[in-house]
Amino acid sequence: EGCNQITTVGFLLGDATRAAADANPDVDFAIVDFAFSDPETFEPNAPANAKGLTFDTGQPSFLAGYIAAGTSTSGKVGTFGGLNIPTVTIFMEGFRKGVEQYNEDNGTAVEVIGWDGTDGSFTEDFEDQAKGQQVAEQMIQQGADIIFPVAGPAGLGGLKAAQDAGANGIWVDTDGCEPAAEYCDILLTSVMKGMDVAVEDAIQASVDDEFSNEVYLGTLENGGVDLAPLGDGVSEELATKVDELKAQIISGELTLD
Repeated sequence: EGCNQITTVGFLLGDATRAAADANPDVDFAIVDFAFSDPETFEPNAPANAKGLTFDTGQPSFLAGYIAAGTSTSGKVGTFGGLNIPTVTIFMEGFRKGVEQYNEDNGTAVEVIGWDGTDGSFTEDFEDQAKGQQVAEQMIQQGADIIFPVAGPAGLGGLKAAQDAGANGIWVDTDGCEPAAEYCDILLTSVMKGMDVAVEDAIQASVDDEFSNEVYLGTLENGGVDLAPLGDGVSEELATKVDELKAQIISGELTLD
C-alpha cells in the first residue's frame, strides 16, 4: 500500500519482520520488544533498514518486587506470564530479584510464587482473562496477597482475582490506573515502558531521513522504563527506599545481572 515505514509489535514477529525488511530494502522497519541478533553468537545483525526497540523492564520490575515484598503481610507474592518468552520473563525475573533484595536487606523470607528464575506459571495466552483469573486465584489460595501479572489483557483476570480476594496487584507496560481504572484502588504501582515514545522516535527518524538500525534500549536512566506513581498501600519509608534503589541502578552502583 506504499508505506515507507512499518512498525511491528512483539518478540514473536522477529523472523517475519526480518524477512519483510530483507525483501523491502527501501522501507524502514521498527519492531517493539525485539533485537535482531545471531542465534548462535548473539551478536547484533539487524538489517540496515530494521531497528529493534527494546526495554530493560527488569529494572523497574526489580523495584516493583521490592515494593511487593515490603508491602506483603502474608510473606508470599505471586507473578505469572502469558508465554514463557524473554520479553515476559524479564519482568518476572526482575520482580523475583527485587523480592530477594528486600529479603537480604531486611532479614525476611518473602516467597515468590509463580517464578523461580527458570520456570513458572503461564496462561499460554495473552487474551483469556478467565485463565488469568484462574492462575491468580490459585496463587491467592497458596497465600499470595500481591499479584504481578505479565500477560497482557489476560492479566486483567489476575487483577480481578486480587480485587475479589482483598489482595493487591501490580500492572505492566502502562500505568494500570488508565487502561484498568476499575482496579486502580488495588494497584501498588505499574511497571511502565515507553513504547509510545520509542515508536514515535523511530517514525520521526524515518521522516527526517535519519533512520538507523541501532537498537534502542529503554532504561531507568533514559526514561524508557519507569514505575507509575505509587499507590496508597506503599508506605513513605518504602517509597523512599525505592527511590534510593532507583538512583543506585541509574548510577551503576547497583547491578541486577
